[in-house]
Amino acid sequence: MTRDDVTALILSAKLEKGLSWSQLAEIIGHSKEWSTAALLGQMTLTETQAKAVGAALGLPDEAITQLQIVPYKGSLPTAVPTDPLIYRFYELINVYGTSIKALIHEEFGDGIMSAIDFSMDIQREPDPKGDRVQIRMSGKFLPYKTY
Repeated sequence: MTRDDVTALILSAKLEKGLSWSQLAEIIGHSKEWSTAALLGQMTLTETQAKAVGAALGLPDEAITQLQIVPYKGSLPTAVPTDPLIYRFYELINVYGTSIKALIHEEFGDGIMSAIDFSMDIQREPDPKGDRVQIRMSGKFLPYKTY
């Protein structure tokens, strides 16, 4: 069983049992954002977390084991995403990436924002012209070292 097979099982069981990502996150004990990434194959669960979510979803032992193995991260199927929602983030970085980089470097210096020491919060923001998606990302600044 591959990690992709486990993801397919999770998606099927989630739908069959009528569970939300938030409900699964409560079982795991982390944010809905991190937990969803884990269940979609981008993070590693502890044995306790894997067994708990495995029981909730009715996953086989082999799938529960796979949830505890460090995954291959950043595994989108194509270099340029074709899913419209994911593509918009790609487009956003294409348009605003250099501005984000310039502003971070001006404020912090030469370095990067960590995607390891990182958190994210996704919320619905009501708006009379159409609800908005609010995404807050917070990553530790890591300056480049000289040596």
